[in-house]
Amino acid sequence: MYAWIWRHLPGPFAVKLVLAILLVLGVVALLMFVVFPWAEPLLPFNQVSVN
Repeated sequence: MYAWIWRHLPGPFAVKLVLAILLVLGVVALLMFVVFPWAEPLLPFNQVSVN
């Protein structure tokens, strides 16, 4: 999968590297600001007491 993405990025090595870093940062931002806040209420990690 990563090789497929790398082959489809335009430009020489330096441009591909910058674009790959931007893609990773975009995915991390999407997870941190959209996916994780949406999923947080659904997870049982709020219950910190031991029964």
